[in-house]
Amino acid sequence: MPRGVPGAARTREVKMIRAYIDAALERARYTQLEDGSYCAEVRGLRGAIATGATLESCRSQLQEVVEEWILVRVARGLDIPALGGVRIRIRKAG
Repeated sequence: MPRGVPGAARTREVKMIRAYIDAALERARYTQLEDGSYCAEVRGLRGAIATGATLESCRSQLQEVVEEWILVRVARGLDIPALGGVRIRIRKAG
């Protein structure tokens, strides 16, 4: 566990991120490609696109993509849009 993050706060953060990823997956649009594989994108999350040989593998990849998408936005200090009533707010240190 990172220093300075109490256990309860850390648990809250993990639940918030999990809820955001779940909301993103609910908004996802899946398309079956000509070769039988799948492509998915999340409306409202620019660049959140994944592919997979099966629908389930595509969904699994999309979960990882959305998590990484969140981390990149946090690292760059960019806003994260609300999805399905779920909002991730980043507090600046200091």
